[in-house]
Amino acid sequence: MRTSAKKGRAVEMDAFSDSAALRACAASDSAEPIALCTVVGIEGAFSRRVGAQLAVSPEAPIAGTLADGCLENQLVKEGRLAREEGRPRLLRFGRGSPVIDFRLPCGAGIDVLVDPAPDRAACRRVVDALEARESASLDLPLPADAAPGLPRARAFAPGLRLLVFGEGPEMACVARLGRASGVAVETFGKLGGDHGSGDAALALGRRPEGVAVDEWTAILLLFHDHEWEQAILRWALDGRAFYIGAQGGRTAREGRLVELAASGCSPEQLARIRSPIGLIPSAREPAILAVSALAEIMAEYERLFAR
Repeated sequence: MRTSAKKGRAVEMDAFSDSAALRACAASDSAEPIALCTVVGIEGAFSRRVGAQLAVSPEAPIAGTLADGCLENQLVKEGRLAREEGRPRLLRFGRGSPVIDFRLPCGAGIDVLVDPAPDRAACRRVVDALEARESASLDLPLPADAAPGLPRARAFAPGLRLLVFGEGPEMACVARLGRASGVAVETFGKLGGDHGSGDAALALGRRPEGVAVDEWTAILLLFHDHEWEQAILRWALDGRAFYIGAQGGRTAREGRLVELAASGCSPEQLARIRSPIGLIPSAREPAILAVSALAEIMAEYERLFAR
């Protein structure tokens, strides 16, 4: 984690999040020598996706990650050279590279754009859009002679947000593991319930109030007392969440669908509900259930991100 100054306040950035390099550039002063390095092409198998970014200073990497450290250190040097030349550099590393003294262990070839003077204002606009839960893109200053298939912009999506409704240790485990993984988790528990009521309390038979849901939000219900589910699920099905899941055995699942259909939910709406949840069949321990459910949600988010 690194703290950087922006408009007189401290800004903490997760050095490994998808937008960490962008946020480092946005938070920096225009006089601070930061280069933004972006993977714009991959030949073969590589451990990052096209669009992965790293922010580097003249002395060290600042935010983001591209490999195991060797490439990051090499890009520190390339950032200094680009700064001296006063223009972006498009470099090939690994397979097909003219630089014979630097190779990627994976055997891949990657194209990296090194921008020695990223547009701070544009970076801030993208960060502001992400904070507002909107997708955005950042133009990439590729050289005029760059291959036509290389991307001219880098797309960004809001981070995964998870709303967990429920009770007991299952909700606590999902919240703890999700937050440790960098997911923005909000929990909602029974008003006056045991094991804590979460970040906000629910009332039986009432929809959540004042909770915004966008297409980058997942909703997970972890109730043993399934009568709490109906109002929440009807609310969730009216929204844009990319994932709606609810735990429960076969009897609970069948009864849930019957009640929702009777309340007016369409077959298309009912098909959006994931149940059973998770990638591990019949997970019963709270920690295993948390891993199983989060893995399924993250996999769905990745598919959404890559569409």
